[in-house]
Amino acid sequence: MCKDCGCSINTNHHEHHDDHHHHTNPVFEDKKTISVLTKILDANDKQAESNRKHFDEHNIYAVNLMSSPGAGKTSLLERTIEILKDELSIGVIEGDLETNKDAERVKAKGAVAYQITTGQACHLDAFMVHEGIHHLPLEDLDIVFIENVGNLVCPASYDVGAHTNVVLLSVPEGDDKPAKYPVMFRTADLVIITKIDLLPYFDFDIDYAINEIKKLNPKVDIIKLSTKTGDGLEKWLNYLNTKIMLRRD
Repeated sequence: MCKDCGCSINTNHHEHHDDHHHHTNPVFEDKKTISVLTKILDANDKQAESNRKHFDEHNIYAVNLMSSPGAGKTSLLERTIEILKDELSIGVIEGDLETNKDAERVKAKGAVAYQITTGQACHLDAFMVHEGIHHLPLEDLDIVFIENVGNLVCPASYDVGAHTNVVLLSVPEGDDKPAKYPVMFRTADLVIITKIDLLPYFDFDIDYAINEIKKLNPKVDIIKLSTKTGDGLEKWLNYLNTKIMLRRD
């Protein structure tokens, strides 16, 4: 899908074989391809550092929210804004392939928001976020959430200039996702297991999921919550407030 990160390149170039041997994509063994991708990521990293400096200069705490589609990023933002809007000034940079529905949802809860429609790109990069930064009233904000495009693969490779990477894993997705998408969980500072109110209805072993996450990322923080019942929300809010206080000290 994405022209930048290379995931649009067809990896099913080989014919099906009954022996189920694994095949590598020869495109990614090409030195020119590797060089181009390296330059893209290097340029992105430089812009990401610039983005962080923008946030730092305005004493803003920036959070990058990543997950698969439907894991609950926007719902979590809505509840967070509802509870914290009288204490903190909140900005949101929304990333989606199309529509501005999520930006409208968070605006309705009391945050300022800027929508980025990426078209074919399956992630936000630092340059897109830089555009969003300049459409927010930074001088008035305490925290900026960057809601990345729903995808458990590509967003993990792109630093967008946030201070904290938060990855959401929902109960309906299954407890096998950390093992299947390890790069995303290795980049996380915090993993939130969402929709825990659905645990009785899904074959999701929460202890197994936490163990798999910890094997990939021993230092990661983990919070279990439900935006529907409110279970675990206090831990999430305390996490944010602690991070903001540390930045102000």
